[in-house]
Order: sequence, then structure tokens, then C-alpha cells
Amino acid sequence: MANFIDKGIVKGAGWMKMDSRINYYKVAPKAMEHIIAQEKYTRKTNIDRKLRELIKLRVSLINGCEFCIDMHTKGAKKAKATDEEIEQLTSWKDSTLFSPKEKVAFELAEHVTLIAEKGVDDDLYERVREHYDEQEYVDLIIIINQINTWNRLSISMGQKV
Repeated sequence: MANFIDKGIVKGAGWMKMDSRINYYKVAPKAMEHIIAQEKYTRKTNIDRKLRELIKLRVSLINGCEFCIDMHTKGAKKAKATDEEIEQLTSWKDSTLFSPKEKVAFELAEHVTLIAEKGVDDDLYERVREHYDEQEYVDLIIIINQINTWNRLSISMGQKV
């Protein structure tokens, strides 16, 4: 049933007028079905919805994906993030608005997004694990990779807000 729904979403999106270079839903529907399925998985994790949106927004800010920045700013607000939290996301390290648990998730998001430059060493892994169990760690990594996938699709396809 889920596969049928994913195919329906992709098929519908294939007919949409997209403000991008290529309608990748139409050109690569099988690939998009997998991406949609992974997106649906991330929404069912135990990671707090507001934190998921803030992670997606932070990664999109790093990558400079205007389409995703717009989308996840709205999503964060819908998940009850304050304007102040959204504004301080770029300076999260110095902010007093975020808990240590949130801050280590943002740090992980930055390190995974910039993996060639920053990597994920044992120290960061251990600090993340102080707040998140094994399942949550894996889910954080999947959430971070998922938004990086969307950012790269949107940017390379010239997606407009």
C-alpha cells in the first residue's frame, strides 16, 4: 500500500509545473519513489518534529538551498519554533535558546553535511550518544542525509522558491 501511495505522489508530481530545469519526478519516477519513501521514514522517527525541521533548515542554510530554506522555515514555524530560534540557528553554538541535546544534533548535522571537511570523529559520536540512543543516532544521520539529498536535487535542478 505504501509503495502504491509513493508511486501516486511521484506520478502526480510528474504532472506538476515545476519551476526548475527538469521535472525530476517525471524523468526519474523510480528514484523519486525511493526518496519519498525515505522522507516518509524520517517523519516517523522519534526525533522531535521541531528539531527535525530545525536540522533541515540548518543544513539547507549551510548548502544555500533557497527553496528548502523557505520550506523548512515555514515547517519550523508550524512545528512551534520561534522566530528567535530560527534567526539564531546560524549562531546556534553561542545561543542560549537551544539545549545541549539540540546543539549536539546541529553539530552532527554540520559535520555530516560538510563530511569531507569536518568528518565525524569518535568525540562527536560519543557526545551525540550522550543524548541519543543507537536508533536515534541512525535516524539523525538519515534525516541529515535526506535533507542533503533534497538540497542537492533542488540546487542542481535550479529549483526556484
